[in-house]
Amino acid sequence: MTVTLPTPAAPLKIGTRGSPLALAQANETRDRLATAFDLPHEAFQVVVIKTTGDKIIDRPLKEIGGKGLFTREIEEQMLSGAIDIAVHSMKDMPVEQPGGLVLDCYLPREDVRDAFVSPTIPALSSLPEGAVVGTSSLRRKAQLLNRRPDVQVVEFRGNVQTRMKKLEDGVAACTFLAMAGLNRLGMAEVAAGAIAPEEMLPAVAQGAIGIERRSDDTRAAEMLSAIHDIETGQRLAAERAFLAALDGSCETPIAGLAELDGGTLRLRGEILRTDGSEALADETSGPIQDGAEMGRVLAEGLLARAGEGFFDWK
Repeated sequence: MTVTLPTPAAPLKIGTRGSPLALAQANETRDRLATAFDLPHEAFQVVVIKTTGDKIIDRPLKEIGGKGLFTREIEEQMLSGAIDIAVHSMKDMPVEQPGGLVLDCYLPREDVRDAFVSPTIPALSSLPEGAVVGTSSLRRKAQLLNRRPDVQVVEFRGNVQTRMKKLEDGVAACTFLAMAGLNRLGMAEVAAGAIAPEEMLPAVAQGAIGIERRSDDTRAAEMLSAIHDIETGQRLAAERAFLAALDGSCETPIAGLAELDGGTLRLRGEILRTDGSEALADETSGPIQDGAEMGRVLAEGLLARAGEGFFDWK
C-alpha cells in the first residue's frame, strides 16, 4: 500500500506535552520519521498540548485523578483530528486506550534505571538518618520507605528543571529522576549515580516512548511501523500486561521490568504498600512470545500473596 506522505504544506501533526523532555521525545519521533521517509523536518509540525497534569502541579497525582491526567487532552485532540499522532512517555500511559486509538509503535528504549540526584549526597547508600527526600512517585516513595523508614518524604512535582530548582532551594536533600529523561535532555551529569534495578526496580515501561494514532489512520499506521522497535514492544507487552492485571494506576506502588536474553524474556515485578511497610516481589522467565501471559500470571501470583487490603484502593 502506498500512502500520501506529509509535506511542508500539509505536515503530519505530532501532539505532545510542552516540557523540555516531552519536546525532546517529540523531536526524536520527528527525526526518525524524517529519516525513514527522506522527508524534511518541515513536513512535520510539533503541536504542544497542555494536560491537566501539567496545569495542576501543587497537589499529588492521586488527588486529581491518576495517569490519564497526562494524556486525556492530547487524545481528545487526536480523536478530533487536530493532531495525527501523539508522543508519550510510556510510564505515564494507562493500560487501555480510548476507543478509536491505538498504541503499537515504540522507539528504542533508553536506560530504565532511576537516577539518584543530590547536590550534596554522593549516593542513595549515603543518605543520612532522617534525610528529607523529594518525590512525587508513590513507587519511589514506597520503595525508599521500605528500606529506610527513618527518612521524610515530601511532594516533589514538576519537570526536571523545576525539581532541580527545588533541590537548589533546599526543599529536599535529594530526589529521584529517570536516567532516560536525563539522557534525552543531555543532562546525564545531573545524576549522582544510577540505581541498579536490583536495588530499586523501575516503573513499568520506564525509559520507553510510545506513539499513539487513530485506529483508522492508515498513513500513520504505515509510517509508524517503519520506526517501531520490536524488542521494546516485546518487553512492554509483558510489563503492561503485568500492570493491567494489577489494575495499576498512579495511586498504586508497582514496579516491573522485562529484559531479553536471546529468545528468553525475564520479567521481574514488585508491589508495595503505599507506606512502604511491606513489599512483595517475584520474577519469571520464558519464551518472548509468552510475555503478556507471563505478566498476567506474575501479577496474579503477587495478588494472591498480598491478600485483601494490601493496596489502599483494594
